[in-house]
Amino acid sequence: MLLSAGRAYATHIRAGEIIAVRTNAGLGACVGSALTYRFTVTGYEDTGSNVTLGPGIISFGDGNSVQLDTESEFVFVEELENGVRVRQYVIEHTYESARVYTVSFREFNRNAGVLNMSRSVDTPFYIETQIVIDGNLGCNNSPVLLIPPVDRAAVGVTFLHNPGAFDPDGDSLAYRLVESKQDEGEIAEGFEFPDVYDRANVPGATNEEGTAPPTLTLDSLTGDLVWNAPALQGEYNVAFIVEEWRRVDGTLFRMGYVTRDMQIIVEEPNNEQPELIVPLDTCITAGDTLRAMIIGLDPDNDPIKMEAFGGVFLLNDSPASITPDNDDFEPAPDTLFFEWPTVCEHVREQPYEVQFKVSDDPPTNDRGPMLANFATWRINVVAPAPENVTATILPGGNSVELNWDDYACGNAVDMTIYRRIDSFAFTPENCQIGIPDNAGYTLIDSVDILETSYIDTNDGLGLAPGAVYCYRLVAVFALPGGGESYASAEVCVDITADAPVITNVSITETSETDGSVFVRWRSPFEIDQGLFPPPYEYVLRRGTSMNNVDTEVTRINTADAAVTFTDTGLNTVDDVYYYQIMLEQSGTGVLLDSSAIASTVRLEPEPGFQSVLLRWGADVPWSNVSQDDPYHLIYRDRVLTDHPDSLVLIDSVNVTEGGFRYEDDGTWNTTPLSDQLEYCYFITTRGTYGNPDIATPLENNSQVVCAQPNDTIAPCQPVALNISNPTGLNCEEFLAFRPCGFRDFTNIITWEASEADTCDDDTRRYEVFFSPTGLEEDYRFLATTQETSFTHDGLASFKGCYRIRAIDRSGNIGEFTEPFCIDNCPFYELPNVFTPNGDGINDTFRAFDDEWALRNPGMPSKCPRFVQQVEFTVFNRWGREIFTYTSGGENSIFIDWNGRTNDGNEVAAGNYFYSATVIFDVLDPAKRQRTLKGWISVLR
Repeated sequence: MLLSAGRAYATHIRAGEIIAVRTNAGLGACVGSALTYRFTVTGYEDTGSNVTLGPGIISFGDGNSVQLDTESEFVFVEELENGVRVRQYVIEHTYESARVYTVSFREFNRNAGVLNMSRSVDTPFYIETQIVIDGNLGCNNSPVLLIPPVDRAAVGVTFLHNPGAFDPDGDSLAYRLVESKQDEGEIAEGFEFPDVYDRANVPGATNEEGTAPPTLTLDSLTGDLVWNAPALQGEYNVAFIVEEWRRVDGTLFRMGYVTRDMQIIVEEPNNEQPELIVPLDTCITAGDTLRAMIIGLDPDNDPIKMEAFGGVFLLNDSPASITPDNDDFEPAPDTLFFEWPTVCEHVREQPYEVQFKVSDDPPTNDRGPMLANFATWRINVVAPAPENVTATILPGGNSVELNWDDYACGNAVDMTIYRRIDSFAFTPENCQIGIPDNAGYTLIDSVDILETSYIDTNDGLGLAPGAVYCYRLVAVFALPGGGESYASAEVCVDITADAPVITNVSITETSETDGSVFVRWRSPFEIDQGLFPPPYEYVLRRGTSMNNVDTEVTRINTADAAVTFTDTGLNTVDDVYYYQIMLEQSGTGVLLDSSAIASTVRLEPEPGFQSVLLRWGADVPWSNVSQDDPYHLIYRDRVLTDHPDSLVLIDSVNVTEGGFRYEDDGTWNTTPLSDQLEYCYFITTRGTYGNPDIATPLENNSQVVCAQPNDTIAPCQPVALNISNPTGLNCEEFLAFRPCGFRDFTNIITWEASEADTCDDDTRRYEVFFSPTGLEEDYRFLATTQETSFTHDGLASFKGCYRIRAIDRSGNIGEFTEPFCIDNCPFYELPNVFTPNGDGINDTFRAFDDEWALRNPGMPSKCPRFVQQVEFTVFNRWGREIFTYTSGGENSIFIDWNGRTNDGNEVAAGNYFYSATVIFDVLDPAKRQRTLKGWISVLR
């Protein structure tokens, strides 16, 4: 009897995984707020056992679990080849809140005889899947694994397997090997990876080539599992995790994972692997049909079976197909024909993967086991380019209207508009979607995909006179699939130069007190001298940011076409300077027009090991990315033996290829940089307005900067953190006379740079992190600033904690400050009388609101502040509960009790006792909940 009882839980599970699907997932979004998931537990059984999958325990990661009796409640079963049966069980579960959940399934037992673990027949089978529920990241479903996880291998022959993973949301997938488990956090007893087991148990075990010991690897990008090569006949298990990653606003987030535990059955061979010939990875424009031929071969000329797996065959809209579509073995060579009529709904950022599998069928048992081979074909479906883009200069001459055709793909969400000065020729090809890196285009705006026009006013500043502006459009698709279209053809316009044209802002001396900047500009090309008779006067203005160019530097009266001035007495070491030229009518002070604003070039070094990385940039109305003059010049000292302090030209950078960066590692003269020396640099940028009447290149120098390679000392920790609001008032004072619905809060965070001796004082910027809850795990990066202050605006409340850290010129990151927090000032007050008589005045029992402030001018408001929830109960004088109320949904925190019981009956005039539990949105736990108790007088 004991043996019989044990048999009921024995020798049957070979492999399996759990797949999660959100039941209310729409295309890139969630329909409704229910957090319900459908979980499919898939088990691969040993048909040599009469025991089926189950019973087992599925745990949902939120403290809830159930037993799956899959012997009677399975939803799918199929007999596969070679003693394998697949069985699935589906169950739904609803979560109460958004967070990360690890869902697991565990049951007894694995099938007997697995070599690389101890007594597999007595070892539980455990798998887990993680899901991330986060409304900010969109809906999410687990990746689906399409190729069964029980596969055959041959001794001495390289084994290849691919799970055929497909993510229905279009997320990126990554793969990694893990040990087989018997419970959460518990590796199966005696488990060793198959290659490790073979090396330990088979003397002289080698790979297929005989050149090294066996290896087992999993390609993190493709999912190809390669065992080169099995050394011992038998059954092995191994597990791997398929992670899904989603890029949101430039940041990658892990969206969860699926763990698959698979089995490899190794047999003695006298057989060679079949082969596949598949097309090269390709790209296709949505709307076109992709056709291809896949060829299967077998060195032994055995019959072969060809199969195709992938998400492209499962799509609801216009799926791919293969012909012939059958499961029969055919004489080798054999051919599959692939066809996919793509549509706009197929567009996504990540490529689709199609896995092809070819299996052979040796005619006799003495030829060994059936062998298989895999190949993966990647297909990018790219959206077509926007068409027929036109640009027209509007009256006034400093704004441009763009127009284009209705976009071909209605499932796109935005049309993004890119602009640069001067034309940049490129023709999108070979899946080159969007705008190429380092092409000099700037994203200036995006509009709804249904729009077909846009007016560019340069954020109200007007376009720079004398410049040739060029535009391209790119359509963007929604997450989670995402994706961009090919860029449109370029369209350009020439802005008339009826104002001064600034052409040079070049640092000529680097100093903290006596720096100098050379400024040059051209007179207007066109001006109505009848309307504005000469003479004219130029006013040169300067500032240290784009928004405060208001310091008058000089006035110049001249009729010269080109005007120059050298500005002195500046701190060009630490400050970036911005310049603008105002054109006035002499003697009258009438402003006729002004140039665009242009800044000095800022150069930042980042020391590394025996190298210095240089980065630079400037805010200028011309383009510093020119296809005619693409090279920026690099100058450095310690070059000339007789004049080591001289900065001389050492190299140049094609910024259309490499961007505004250069790494000096001594390659240019085959002399590595010394970690014991300091090196100094400046950069000369070369730009253009794209206007043939303005000579190019426009050359401008950065400041001189110095750096020492291999700087590893972190910068100092900021000190003296402080948080205030723009008024300087405390929370209560700030809100005293503001309306109840006020929700526009601002925190101003200030700090000081430390002057400690234990760290460097070469801080270049600060990073600000914010936690709305004060919990360590909730801190998120907020901003980078070069100032010792940051304004955090657009907040719904004051509440939150901040931490600051410094980053120096070498990229070394200092330690975080201790959290510095600010809290809300909660308030909630109830009246003690109301008159539910239908006269429209004081008809409901209601928390104090804006009406009270109107009736009591000059008095601080009694508005509810920072209230999350109110639970309100009314009792009669005998203590019996007659009315209950909880805010949320359509129920507001103001209560508005109409003087009726829960049954809808009017209460009599008189006194009633109430109790109100109020939950506040605060950091301080002691202030989070407050219970109010009192008497209500009902007057009728």
